[in-house]
Amino acid sequence: MGIFERYLSVWVGLCIIVGVTLGSIYPNLFQAVASLEVAHVNVVVAVFIWVMIFPMMVQIDFSAIKEVGRNPRGLFLTLVINWLIKPFSMALLGWLFFEGLFADFVSPEIAQQYIAGMILLGVAPCTAMVFVWSQLTKGDPNYTLVQVSVNDLIMVFAFAPIAGLLLGVSDIHVPWITLLLSVVLYVVLPLIAGILARRLLNKSSKSETAITELLDKLKPYSVLGLLATVVLLFGFQANTILEEPKNIGLIAIPLVIQTYGIFFIAYFAALKLRLKHNIAAPACLIGTSNFFELAVAVAISLFGLHSGAALATVVGVLVEVPVMLSLVALTNKTQHWFSVEEK
Repeated sequence: MGIFERYLSVWVGLCIIVGVTLGSIYPNLFQAVASLEVAHVNVVVAVFIWVMIFPMMVQIDFSAIKEVGRNPRGLFLTLVINWLIKPFSMALLGWLFFEGLFADFVSPEIAQQYIAGMILLGVAPCTAMVFVWSQLTKGDPNYTLVQVSVNDLIMVFAFAPIAGLLLGVSDIHVPWITLLLSVVLYVVLPLIAGILARRLLNKSSKSETAITELLDKLKPYSVLGLLATVVLLFGFQANTILEEPKNIGLIAIPLVIQTYGIFFIAYFAALKLRLKHNIAAPACLIGTSNFFELAVAVAISLFGLHSGAALATVVGVLVEVPVMLSLVALTNKTQHWFSVEEK
């Protein structure tokens, strides 16, 4: 394990500080970068995420994907967590905190918007970053691809009905361009690039050695992509963080509880299902993280750019990276809990 991976939490912490500092000193620069969007998808962030997940795509062996059908339990776990538990637990926590525990700290109108933002996060399972989490936990790249692909397909049909049910709104506007563009940018294009790279390497006489050498060279860039993304995300929201620390803290509390709670439910279920660690880890992390681009885009279209709902989805982005890194560390330390082979 290289110095980047060994001290990743330290680098992320430093990048958070750097992002907030630079964002407050050079707000116009970060606003200019933030404006480089296509259908609410930031192009610069997309490039960094692409750099992160490309090594994962190179590892995918399509000849082995057919083996996924022989092991449906990991996929079943992901789908149950993402679509039957996570959206409803997020709504429950939102109502519990902002209509109960935090009712004296925010107005009823703002409280409803915070709840709405949390619900939108809960209904949007992760697409891109999960490849990073899977790679950091040595997850099965073939299985991860199938899990993400199936979730993306379900999201096309289930996002609007579940969000509408929990928000009590019948005419949810789903930004389909954002959804489709994100899938293309974060899954389809890097997957095609990975396939082409693997095909070229397979033509050499030492194909496996060539693939391993390429992955070793790409690994530092993958981590640098993650760190650059953290700097940008916190730089974009630097003024909000500094101007509204109390409200951000209030939103972060239930989001952190939700993230850890969902993970431990999924991890316990994975142990009971006796999944292999390289399937259990990404399965649990997919259910834990969020598709923040979609959630932010829907919040802005429904409630406005400066609404409480939009702020809640942004706080979800800020909370996710450090929390997910702590869960990655936990899954790696508890790898011995899982059998090498499924029983």
